[in-house]
Amino acid sequence: MTTDPSPFLTALRLSDSFLPVGGYTASYGLEQYINENRVETGDDLRDLLTAYLRRVVGPCETVALANAHAACADADLERLLAVDERLHAVTLPREFRESSIKAGAKLSELFGPNGAAGSNAGDRNGHGDRPGASSDATETATDGGDFAATVADAIDTGSTPGHYPVVFGVVTASRGLSRLEACLAHAYSFVSGLLGAAQRLGRFGHTEIQSVLEALEPTITEVCERHVDDEPTAMASFAPLAEIMGMNHERAGRRLFMS
Repeated sequence: MTTDPSPFLTALRLSDSFLPVGGYTASYGLEQYINENRVETGDDLRDLLTAYLRRVVGPCETVALANAHAACADADLERLLAVDERLHAVTLPREFRESSIKAGAKLSELFGPNGAAGSNAGDRNGHGDRPGASSDATETATDGGDFAATVADAIDTGSTPGHYPVVFGVVTASRGLSRLEACLAHAYSFVSGLLGAAQRLGRFGHTEIQSVLEALEPTITEVCERHVDDEPTAMASFAPLAEIMGMNHERAGRRLFMS
């Protein structure tokens, strides 16, 4: 079995901190944990990110992403808007909501029909006429691109918040990634983003960050496989201390990150 290079490269782009969606400005409460000396060692950092994966990313953001992906595949706008609304409702800290919405808008703009990544080889969806691509695959990609444009319009007009995991699901569906691949790329991106924040805060070196990332790979796989098939009604987040850290961060006198 061979790997289709276009979806694979899209997954790499979406999970790279180089992607200009503002993720480098968000720590999702990690900065406050470090400021309050609650995270001091690599083990502390690993345990915290494990909790984020199992209590927030998996049961909340992965569920939203997977259902947004399915809504795009079915061109079901009503379902997608309901997913976005529920994610907005269960994300309690204001800074977390704002960071997610800003990143979602940037991702939609970047991968939309008029964005820098919105066209490739002459096709608005970034698929083009690749050698060996079937007509069915091209038709599916076009349908996904049309739906992505509809979602982008809904975000632009304020009809839906456009949270990052929801837009991520739409973009990956329209670019040919499977639901599980999309969830894995998002979870990896989340973890690597927070590890990058921890490093920029000056508490951890490159080698320790890589050790934590490797240790978290089984948990990333576990939470994505567990929640990829959950219904939207199962979407929930339970991380009280992380939410408190996020709320405290809003009033912190010293802040490097927006969240």
